[in-house]
Amino acid sequence: MSTDAKRVITTLAALLLTALTTTGGAVAADGDGPSAGQRIANALRASPVYVDEAYAEAVPPSRQRQLADRIRRTGLPIKVVLTPLTKGDAFDGDSDLLAGTVRDRLPERRDLVLITSDGDFPDSLRGYEWPGDAHQASRAVAAAGFLEETRDAGLADLTAKAVDLVAEGKGEQRYEEATSDLDGPARPARSGSGSTSGSGRTGWWLLVAVPALALTAFATRAALLRSRTSSAVPQLVFATARAADEARVRRRAEAEVLALGEATQAADVAATPGLQQALDAYAAAGTVLDGARGLPDLAGALALAQEGRDALAGSPGLPLCFFNPLHGRAALRTGWRPLGRRDRLDVAVCQECADALRDRRAPEVLPDTDANGRTVPYFELPAGRSAWAASGYGSLMPPSAGLGRAR
Repeated sequence: MSTDAKRVITTLAALLLTALTTTGGAVAADGDGPSAGQRIANALRASPVYVDEAYAEAVPPSRQRQLADRIRRTGLPIKVVLTPLTKGDAFDGDSDLLAGTVRDRLPERRDLVLITSDGDFPDSLRGYEWPGDAHQASRAVAAAGFLEETRDAGLADLTAKAVDLVAEGKGEQRYEEATSDLDGPARPARSGSGSTSGSGRTGWWLLVAVPALALTAFATRAALLRSRTSSAVPQLVFATARAADEARVRRRAEAEVLALGEATQAADVAATPGLQQALDAYAAAGTVLDGARGLPDLAGALALAQEGRDALAGSPGLPLCFFNPLHGRAALRTGWRPLGRRDRLDVAVCQECADALRDRRAPEVLPDTDANGRTVPYFELPAGRSAWAASGYGSLMPPSAGLGRAR
């Protein structure tokens, strides 16, 4: 490995350590989280239903009592927490953090099914279960939001239906039935189609946990995306994050990262020139997966695992789809001009998104949440805040920026 490559790796390691330390400190310093969680846990000792006063009109005391009776009749350790979640609050707008905080403060936390507000989608719910998934709570609660009978339901009725589906214990089946017309399979890349010039992307994944480096590497391209006005949004269709099912994507990412690790261990060092790159990608994927806070991060772990497999195979291909990496590997590269701009970006897209662009239809994009709590295309976030926006999951990587060129 050249001196330049070693210098890059050393710099990346130092910046990564700084980023992780800073993130950990921010979480630990949030003194409001434990007190808010404790207040909710204390209330749940008296009733299995906690409703913040902000939702008192949507779920009045009479409906709260009905929900509590409904839960008791199931005989299951179900508890409900309905509270607004916004960025910067006691739980930083994160339903996972809410669920974990409340559970840690409950005396009966070993066996627990928790139904909470969804931090990503107002008036939606999330389901959690400990230990295991015996009641398929995550899928059951997600299914409640897709049923025809709950399309226009209020929060009280939606929660009641979620309780019923958890009690039924057929969450997987109900979810598949409810989303059968939404969650189509991702198309694989067509053999022989598109360019394989992605070899220049080698090593883009080393930037994912280093916002400072991402800023310098991708400032121009990220600025182009951030400069889009709100009028550009109608040309894009947000992917329904619930239809993608975060729990399922997480399981898929865990499986792919684990498989990559096993493949690197089994690889012949002498016969695998890309082994070190694959090991680095595996380490980065594990870091991202461990700290994943939503679908954008989970998609990043999948992208890193794909990069590692390509390195092992010695045949780098196109990255995952720029617009929605959950669509799978891109089939080709194409030009895309954001609305209101003369500049065109060269992005890797799946066949579905390529067809949409060709037919002048809106491609489906992966959403994320900006600093104001608004749902926006992931690539509109500042590069310093989102390495996925900076790199486009590999699509925006300049050809000269990869470690493969530095070796």
